[in-house]
Amino acid sequence: MRARMADEIFYWLALSLVPGIGSTLFKRLLERFKTPEAVFRASARELAEVEGLGEKVVRAISSGPFEKRVERELYLLDKVGGKVLASGDEGYPKRLKEIYDPPPVLYVRGEIKKQDDLAIAIVGSRKTSPYGRGFTERVSRDLAQQGVTVVSGMARGIDAVAHEGAVSEGGRTIAVLGCGVDIVYPRENRRLCEQIIEHGAVVSEFPMGSPPEAGHFPKRNRIISGLSLGVVVVQAGKGSGSLITANCALEQGRDVFAVPGNVGAENSQGTNQLIKEGAKLVESSADILQEILPQWRRGENKVEEAEAPEKRLPEEEKRLYALLGDSPLHIDAIIRETQLDPGKVSSLLLNLELKGMISQWPGKSFTRKMG
Repeated sequence: MRARMADEIFYWLALSLVPGIGSTLFKRLLERFKTPEAVFRASARELAEVEGLGEKVVRAISSGPFEKRVERELYLLDKVGGKVLASGDEGYPKRLKEIYDPPPVLYVRGEIKKQDDLAIAIVGSRKTSPYGRGFTERVSRDLAQQGVTVVSGMARGIDAVAHEGAVSEGGRTIAVLGCGVDIVYPRENRRLCEQIIEHGAVVSEFPMGSPPEAGHFPKRNRIISGLSLGVVVVQAGKGSGSLITANCALEQGRDVFAVPGNVGAENSQGTNQLIKEGAKLVESSADILQEILPQWRRGENKVEEAEAPEKRLPEEEKRLYALLGDSPLHIDAIIRETQLDPGKVSSLLLNLELKGMISQWPGKSFTRKMG
């Protein structure tokens, strides 16, 4: 089986499986030796020169590269139709690679695509209210319609609703687990897990068979925020794990959004505090899109402009389309700018919406269709 392995993936996996090596030590080893294979070929003296590498870990590396364990890992992953992405791979998520401590390897079931660079994380309490669930479903559906990938943790409550909303619109969604990708946790999300794999990916940095231990979840939160342009916290108490994700987002230079809740309600204490501290208040998906789309367009991953369809539009529709951009524009402003009859504007907007070129937002506002 070793002969059929890609040597590079073999050594990445082998090094990640060495006891005591986390993402930070892995990064230091790569900075010193350049490749995982070179790490295993290094002498004990050379390894000991790496900051934070204790004698026990040095001995473990020197006795590696644990061929049988790597083979078993790949065998178990193959059984569930998964694959491994190393941080050196071209297909590894670009945004995640940029954080301070990216996971050296990602176990993936499903597929991560280039379009997933335009992603928003939606997280919140496991104990939800009808208000929280309804808001989460509506926003995740809206974002999916605009080509935004929804990232969350597949936990009970807000996380599950966020994934479900994206899937219901045929959109992309990624679940980051606090266990191995062969473990479904919680168990009642088995069907949801299958849907996420069909519409995106289930990912984890933890080896196959890893149980959902409490310590895994705070660690995986940096991946949720790392994959995303920003994090939306819907409902969260004072000690909620969602606030850890928000802190990760701040450390990574991501936007933090929070949905306001009833004053005094337990699940609103965390979100309301975030807003006090400067998080962007969210009342609709438009609030999120206004922030993330301009910055995403300024980056390398730009949405392909719909130039060809625009050129084929009738002149009046072309005028309306030219007015619209990333930020929602109210119909009254469109009427004022075009100086057309209100009934005519409504008809033209409907035509553009039916052609899939624009989207209507709550309150009769419109944007160009993204994605």
